[in-house]
Amino acid sequence: MNKTFDIVTPGTIRIGAGSLKSLPEEINKFQSENILLISDKGIESTGLINEIKDMLESSGYMVSVFTDIQGEPTFSLLINTVKEYERLNIDLVIGVGGGSALDVAKAVSALLGKDDISSYIDGDEIIPVRTVKTILLPTTSGTGAEVTMNAIFGDEKKGVKRGLVSSALKPDVAIIDPELTLTCPSRVTASSGIDALTHALESLIAVKSNIVTKMYSEKAVEMFPKYIYGAVHNGSDITARTGMSILSNLAGVSLGNAGVGAIHALAYPLGGKYHIEHGVANALLMPYVIKVIGKTCITEMVQVSKLLQLGDYSNNPYESLNRVVQYFEKLLIDLDLPTSLKELGVDKNSIPELAEQASKVERLLSNTPFELSMEKIEEIYEDAYYGNSRRAS
Repeated sequence: MNKTFDIVTPGTIRIGAGSLKSLPEEINKFQSENILLISDKGIESTGLINEIKDMLESSGYMVSVFTDIQGEPTFSLLINTVKEYERLNIDLVIGVGGGSALDVAKAVSALLGKDDISSYIDGDEIIPVRTVKTILLPTTSGTGAEVTMNAIFGDEKKGVKRGLVSSALKPDVAIIDPELTLTCPSRVTASSGIDALTHALESLIAVKSNIVTKMYSEKAVEMFPKYIYGAVHNGSDITARTGMSILSNLAGVSLGNAGVGAIHALAYPLGGKYHIEHGVANALLMPYVIKVIGKTCITEMVQVSKLLQLGDYSNNPYESLNRVVQYFEKLLIDLDLPTSLKELGVDKNSIPELAEQASKVERLLSNTPFELSMEKIEEIYEDAYYGNSRRAS
């Protein structure tokens, strides 16, 4: 309560079914002329990108389209994209898609117009203020990329995933239209939904959390059980889709200001080495990480138990941790997600290497209320490998 903190969000967050139609109105405020529309092949195949392009061109804008994103993006892709569009005098970037497309859009807009981007890519310098406007439209409910100052890319040279962090990555406008998530496949809906829950949970217990971020994260956790099942198992349920869109945004704001922790730190090496989707990695690791670090934040575990409707364990606080871990285990089964690293093709012999890489993600580990040793990280990976979170630690 006594510390000073900032709360950073996009200039405008618009949420509501059909809000895509307001895109030309927002663009008009910027007086932009040359627009770069960034998405991925999957979204392009739905016809949405052509629909947006036609909408903008009919309003008189020059529109270039980049959709050459497959899987999770790399720094090489980012560098090549910036080089390709630097010559076109782009003054507005619009990102449409899941976390990968939005991260590319944020980073491209922040790097356009910079003389030498290598120091920013390497992490030696923080990207300064950008000169290109940015509008983001998520098509999944989970990453929170439309409201954060982070962008994650694969480092092909090091075989890891790294994050760029800068206020320049914060968009000017986030338009969150739940109708854009209706075609999201059930597995992506499930993994991105748990990703949002991970953001809410980790930012709730984060070292950098504060009274305002906790307000956002608590509400996101509370909303999760009300809407996740409908969104995953009945994708046309617009009420469930809207609920997930709102809670994802709330968790994204909390994440963007309080940060995340060990779950994400351990997920990054899995993405870098085995190309496991970020949401799937977070979902699978969550029970095993929380079983360990939850011991230092039992008060929050009691609260999470209440928010997830698991019961009031105020008189038996340590039981709340067991109930939360069991809930996360069962969630993987209920949402048809992988329940072990072995199932995902991870080589057990690579666990020491994964642990070493995770231990280097100091920015996130230092935001975790539990000092994880290399040995403890290896134990967590081994539990996740076998899918046995009840192993004695």
